Amino acid sequence: MGELRKIQRTQTGTFFVCLPRAWATRKGIKKGELVTLNETNDGKILIDPNNGLNKLPKITTLRAGPYLSREIIGRYLLGFDIISIEAKDNITIDVRNNVKKAVHSLIGLEIFEETYSKIVLQCLLQPSGLPPERILRRIYDIIAGMNRDAVNSFIHGDLQLANSIVARDDDSNRLYFLLVRILRTIIQNHSLSEKLGLSPIDCLDYRLAASLIEAIGDLSVKIALKTLEPSRLSPSKELQKLIQVSQILIFSAHKQALQAFLDKNIVLANKVRKLSEKIEPLFVDIENTLKNVSFDILPQILATTSFMRQIYENSVDLADLVV
Repeated sequence: MGELRKIQRTQTGTFFVCLPRAWATRKGIKKGELVTLNETNDGKILIDPNNGLNKLPKITTLRAGPYLSREIIGRYLLGFDIISIEAKDNITIDVRNNVKKAVHSLIGLEIFEETYSKIVLQCLLQPSGLPPERILRRIYDIIAGMNRDAVNSFIHGDLQLANSIVARDDDSNRLYFLLVRILRTIIQNHSLSEKLGLSPIDCLDYRLAASLIEAIGDLSVKIALKTLEPSRLSPSKELQKLIQVSQILIFSAHKQALQAFLDKNIVLANKVRKLSEKIEPLFVDIENTLKNVSFDILPQILATTSFMRQIYENSVDLADLVV
């Protein structure tokens, strides 16, 4: 529980409350200085001792090691503005290449300084100019295209299209990392939360939504990899038609699920769940058709339809965030 302070009033009718001395000393506040007061949407008053000035950059230092790439990504997601990589001696070529690979996977992160024993990375993004809804929509646009093309590549044996899906996964991952960074920054910065109109609960929902959409992308990549298998055989015309019809409904499901989430539309969310009444019978028809196909193609069809079913289940989970 926070510290309680009694409200007082001057003879002219002005209300005031004293600031805790320890807090004011810690923040370097002196007599006569100005602080900024901001009212939140729920009626609270926030006191900014920096008087609205830009906050100091968050800085962290890492040592060159076997998990450096993962550590760079972790610090990026935690919202650090400057990441300094240091070594006792020379930073090896392998380490430098790993750093550059990690930087390439993170939007806004650049190599700002590079010396014999030190590499400094700096994030140049301004979170206030990157609304989470816009980023989430962009992630979905990429992944929706991946999902559509993955099934088409499997049906028609299009290896070039399948390879393009695997390549596009990197773009969706970069945007996903960016969204996670921004959501964590919003949670830690109340004024930014107020500016963008997102509460911590909203940020949690966005993170879950992004994870579900990203999972659809990963499943689409798995379908594409089935197309790229050397021993792959083409499904029959009957199976192609059943898979294609199923895909149309599943595509509609995750498209409606995203819209339901963004609009907080419970009616549309319920439509996504009710699509199972059309989708499940199609999967039954596919399974029945498989009784007459070659055993060689059976594992590929079963795996692909399993991935498609999981994509639909993720769509339902996305729609359920509305509730």
